[in-house]
Amino acid sequence: MEQKFKHGQALHEVYGVTRPILADALDGVCHIAYGGNPNMTWIFNRTGTIQYKSDWTDTDSVIRMIEYLLEVSEQRKERSRLAPFRVERLDYREVDHAAFFEGLRRNGQQAVDDFVETFPDTAKFAKF
Repeated sequence: MEQKFKHGQALHEVYGVTRPILADALDGVCHIAYGGNPNMTWIFNRTGTIQYKSDWTDTDSVIRMIEYLLEVSEQRKERSRLAPFRVERLDYREVDHAAFFEGLRRNGQQAVDDFVETFPDTAKFAKF
């Protein structure tokens, strides 16, 4: 667990992440329960209702969702009558394999090996 906490701290230091970083148990029970993908993002409201989930973290997509949720909050303050509904959307992101695997390597060879095992087509990018 100590290594997980150090990696969480590195997110603050290396990437400037300011939000709280939570560490899962060593067996990854929480990670697996929420889909098991290597770079997911979930946003919950105060009651625990899922507001956003993404199988891959993309900053622009997360920012758009946060801006949307802030707009909804303002509408509620103005007493707008709102009803929730579910949406599924396919987003696109730039792919930089070199930068991605550089980040994985900071987490150790096990992180690289686990990712390549899960996504075998990426093995060619892991060996530079």
